[in-house]
Amino acid sequence: MDKVVATAQEALADVVDGASLAVGGFGLSGVPDVLIQALYATGTTGLRVVSNNCGVDGAGLGILLAAGRISRVTGSYVGDNKEFARQYLSGELLVELTPQGTLAERLRAGGCGVPAFFTPAGVGTQVADGGLPWLYAPDGTVAVSSPPKEVREFDGRSYVLEHGITTDFALVRAAVGDRHGNLVFHRAARNFNPLAAMAGRITIAEVEQLVEPGVLDPDEIHLPGIFVQRVVELTAEQAADKRIEKRTVRH
Repeated sequence: MDKVVATAQEALADVVDGASLAVGGFGLSGVPDVLIQALYATGTTGLRVVSNNCGVDGAGLGILLAAGRISRVTGSYVGDNKEFARQYLSGELLVELTPQGTLAERLRAGGCGVPAFFTPAGVGTQVADGGLPWLYAPDGTVAVSSPPKEVREFDGRSYVLEHGITTDFALVRAAVGDRHGNLVFHRAARNFNPLAAMAGRITIAEVEQLVEPGVLDPDEIHLPGIFVQRVVELTAEQAADKRIEKRTVRH
């Protein structure tokens, strides 16, 4: 039952080239930076990433992206990552853009064993009709586009069929975790982290504070340990190292 692994490197030892990863975080909030840095050090490449966004230039998944380690991204936001935009538009990266709420539900559905579901999001657009550019050719033409999806009517309203997502691994960050893998997330870090953790066949959690089983009240646990296979305890310095994406101050 003790799922604690000594180091991030040990926890990631079986991640191979071409593996699929669900990665928690939103912008720079709740990003499993220590695990991402350790994965970068392994040299693993051809990774297929599912995440809300692909980090920013020089941080989070942006580190793997800049090194050419990511071959495909399923996400909902490009944001301020100029390298992400460059690789996508130059045909170096396959990108499946999906509505943010749909992405969240696809991860949750995969974790719950639901193969597919219907949603109104995207009906009447290229999300449902197909034709979204997934991969560009070097000359700027579209090499691969999204296929059309099934649309069905329920009670007079149209809905599009979306498939649940499962991945080989999931990388998440929690504020508190115990040795059984039960996790607690603080504030905005409770964004895509629980959903990504559910979708991974092997979920690895870096935790800022490790406690013994029984310390956490069951009512305060956001993700039960059944979804987590490995836990990595962060050092005090690692836990405190949190970047601010856009610092805003006033007089």
